[in-house]
Amino acid sequence: MMSSTQTIQSIYTDGACSGNPGRGGWGTVIYFSNGSVHEIGDACSQTTNNRMEMQAAIAGLKYLQSSAQNEPVTLYTDSEYLINCVTKWVKSWKRKGWKKSDGQPVLNQDLLEILDELNNNAKIKWQHVRGHAGNIGNERCDAIARAFASGKPPSLQQLSPNHRESSILNIDEANVAKVSDNSKNSTIINKENQYPGNSDPDIKNITTMEPFPATATTSAEEIPHEARVGHLRNLIETLRIADEIASSGYLITSSELADLMDVHASAVTSRGDQWRWRNWIVSRVRREGNQILWELERGDGLPTVKNGEDSE
Repeated sequence: MMSSTQTIQSIYTDGACSGNPGRGGWGTVIYFSNGSVHEIGDACSQTTNNRMEMQAAIAGLKYLQSSAQNEPVTLYTDSEYLINCVTKWVKSWKRKGWKKSDGQPVLNQDLLEILDELNNNAKIKWQHVRGHAGNIGNERCDAIARAFASGKPPSLQQLSPNHRESSILNIDEANVAKVSDNSKNSTIINKENQYPGNSDPDIKNITTMEPFPATATTSAEEIPHEARVGHLRNLIETLRIADEIASSGYLITSSELADLMDVHASAVTSRGDQWRWRNWIVSRVRREGNQILWELERGDGLPTVKNGEDSE
C-alpha cells in the first residue's frame, strides 16, 4: 500500500483511433496528491475509438486497484459513451444476456465485463470533461493516445515500483514532446507559438483549430523524401476538397469534417459554434436529427475558386 503522500488524486483517460476501425492508441494519466504523475499507454493495430477509450479506463482502474487505496478517486474522460456504458447501460445489458433492446449483441462485451468488475466500488466517481478544451490532464492523455496510434510511442512519466520517486520511461524520445516537472501536472511543452500566422485582425473571437496532433515533433529530415512529397500531395488534395466544399456552399456533418481534417469527431464538436481551420472559418449552421451541419468559408480574404475560375 502506498503512503499517504502518494494518494491518487485523479485519473484521466483518453483513446484515439486512425480510421475507426484502424490503428489506435490509448493514454492514462494518474495524478497524486503530492504532485507526482504516472502515465500509461499502448497501441493496437486494428481497433476502434470506443475500445481505446475503454482500454485507457481499464488501465487506470487496474492501477487504482493495485494501490489498495481507500480514498475516493474521480476518473475523468471526454467519452460520454464510456460513462454511460459503465454507469447506466451495463446493468440492463447484463440482465438481458448482453443483448441490446433490439436484440443485437452488445459491442465490446469483453472490455465492458472487465470495466464492470473494476467499477464495482463506491470509491470511483466517473466525470465527463470536455475534450480539446485546454484541460491539462485530458490534453496529455490525448497526446499519449495519438502518439501510440501514429506509431510513435511517447516518452512516459512513470513512478518507480516503490512509488517514491518519478522517472521518465523513454520509448521513442526523438519523436514525441517532452513533459514538464511534476508540480505542473505534466504540461506539454513546445506548444507555444505553434500557429503565429493566424493573427487576422478582421477575425475576432474565433477559436483556432489545431491542424495536427499536439504530440510534437518528427524532424523532416527523418522522413524519406518520397514520403514527404506524398504527404504534400495528400495535403493539396485535402485543401482542394475543402475549397470545393466552401465554394459550392455544401454543408457537411461533424464526422465528415473530422475525416477531412484528420481529427477526432470530438475535436470538431467541442470547439464551439465558430472557429478557424487553415484557410477557412468553420461555422456551425444547424442540427438535423442527430447530426450537426457545418459550413466552410474562406477566411483569408481570397475568393474561393470554382472550375478553375474566380467565383466572383
